[in-house]
This record gives sequence, C-alpha cells and structure tokens, in this order.
Amino acid sequence: MNDFEEAAPAPRSPGTLAFLVVLGMLGVAVLAALGTWQLQRRAWKLDLIQRIERRVHAPPVAAPGRAEWPTITAANYEYRRVRVTGVFLNDRETLVQAVTELGPGSWVITPLRMSDGALVLVNRGFVAPERRDPATRWASEIRGETTFTGLLRITEPGGTLLRSNDPSSDRWYSRDVAAIAAARGLTDVAPCFIDADATLNAHDGPVGGLTVIAFQNNHLLYAITWYALALMLAGGVACVIRDQWQIRRTGSHQA
Repeated sequence: MNDFEEAAPAPRSPGTLAFLVVLGMLGVAVLAALGTWQLQRRAWKLDLIQRIERRVHAPPVAAPGRAEWPTITAANYEYRRVRVTGVFLNDRETLVQAVTELGPGSWVITPLRMSDGALVLVNRGFVAPERRDPATRWASEIRGETTFTGLLRITEPGGTLLRSNDPSSDRWYSRDVAAIAAARGLTDVAPCFIDADATLNAHDGPVGGLTVIAFQNNHLLYAITWYALALMLAGGVACVIRDQWQIRRTGSHQA
C-alpha cells in the first residue's frame, strides 16, 4: 500500500455491531409505537368532537340538580345545552379577564339562584374595558326571575398557564367556580358554570353566545412524523448492517 492509498475501515466487533442494531431497532419500535398512539388519540379526538357537536345542537335540557353534582365531569357534561330559571345576584358578580373575537375585556360571572335555592355561576358574556363598572350597565341588568339557555362548562381551577388567580386582589384569569364562590361568600354552588347564549343580550350589557368550541386535531400529522422517523432510523440501521457486511467482505477478499 502506497502513502496515498487510504486504509480500509476496520469492521466493528460482532458485539458492538449487535448492540448498535438492537439499540436502533428498539428506537424504531418506540417511534412506531408513538405513531400508533397518535392514531389512537386521533380516533378519540374525532369521537369527542362528534359528541360535543351533538350536545351543542341538541334541544336544551334542565341544568343538573344537586343529586347530579358529584357526577359532573367534562366527559359526560361539558358543552351540554341546558335551560335554567332563576334570579341573578347582580351585586355578587365577578369579572374574569377575557380575549374574544370582540377584543380584550372581561367575562361577567354572575351567580344565579335557582328555584330550589341552589346557586350556579353564569358567564353572562363579554364586556369591553369601558363596561367593567356595573354602573355603566345598570340599565341592562336583568332583575327578577328569568329563563335562558346556555352551555354547561367545567370549572377552570387556579388560573391560566401564565397567570394565577389572585382572589385577595380580585384579579381573575380563569373561571374557577370554587374560588369565586368562596371570594363572594357563596354556598351551595354547583361545581360547574354556564356560558349564557345570546338570549340575554341587551344594549350595553354583556354579550353572550361567544363560547368558542374548537379542538386541535393534529394527531395525524404527529403520527406521520413519528412513522417517518421510525422509517429513517430503520433505514440507518440497514445501512450500518450493509456497510459492515461490505467491509467484512472486502477484508476477506484482500486476505
């Protein structure tokens, strides 16, 4: 061999090669499993979307009573269309920061006393910053017994990802039923709240019917990504095996 001739690469030991192949195939199995899991999640999400669509467009039913409160979960109650009758406790309202299609502002959360004496928090709708003061909405306040429809929602404890509720300062970033009830001295309160629809909308009052019903469903894209990575890794393992086989074959011929 002259000075300019490159030496043939040395083959890896059988043990090292076996370890690399096993490690690579384990990675392929994990990536493929992640892709399959995403397909299962996609099927679950599509079923969820169909169930929510049926609830939202179904005829309204009575709001759950005390006997049902312990069974309320997102899976079997959220976005159920309900009809409720009661009297608003306008002096106990709470403003929760909101960003809607109408811009930034607040949700007006008002307790409603139902005919059986129990309370439920009602998100009457959105108000712009200049309408935060109840005095600016006095003419549109609903007094006396009223009946309306809306969507049942599940409590949002704690706050948002970036901000925590601060009851002591009356700063609210999520519709936390238990915390709001405690801050307003309310008892016998349903563990959920209701997003009122546009039934109660009035001039200068909260704008209801702005519930956003949208679910991200990128699981197919995620599944394709995981499967593609699995194929790439499997191809890499195959290349290693092929290269090592060629190196050993070349070495045996030269010998």
